[in-house]
Amino acid sequence: MNELKTVQELLREPLANEGFEIYECTLSRDKSGLTLRITVDRVDPISLDDIIHVGDIINPILDANDPIKDPYTLDISSLGAEKPIKLERLNSYVGSYVNLHLSHPYKGANIIEGDIVSVSDEILTLEVRDKTRKKNIEIPLKDIDKARLAIKF
Repeated sequence: MNELKTVQELLREPLANEGFEIYECTLSRDKSGLTLRITVDRVDPISLDDIIHVGDIINPILDANDPIKDPYTLDISSLGAEKPIKLERLNSYVGSYVNLHLSHPYKGANIIEGDIVSVSDEILTLEVRDKTRKKNIEIPLKDIDKARLAIKF
């Protein structure tokens, strides 16, 4: 769909200037009509006020350029509190509590949660809880299959 490419091109720079990026952009039709869904992301958490701010950026641009000729509903969202993290951007999340899915288990565990202490070219250092104390463990980056933010309980 050329409409989606046009929407993304129109919005990429104005959103980047405010610290956001387009994670996903879709256009779908159902019984209630056409819906343009734009999911935005950034390293810092995104609040409802941020979503409103993004809407204030997006609406005038779409209105002025009219890339979608049919009437549609605009739906703006974020990835949420437990958003996936691109592995190449793990260093941006130092200090964050994460859930890691490993392709090679660490001491028998395929899933590990903890705070990212540091990320080097080959190793991620994670502070994990071991019963009543905390300890740092090193995970080879090549062993990390998926990563996402997690909620600490």
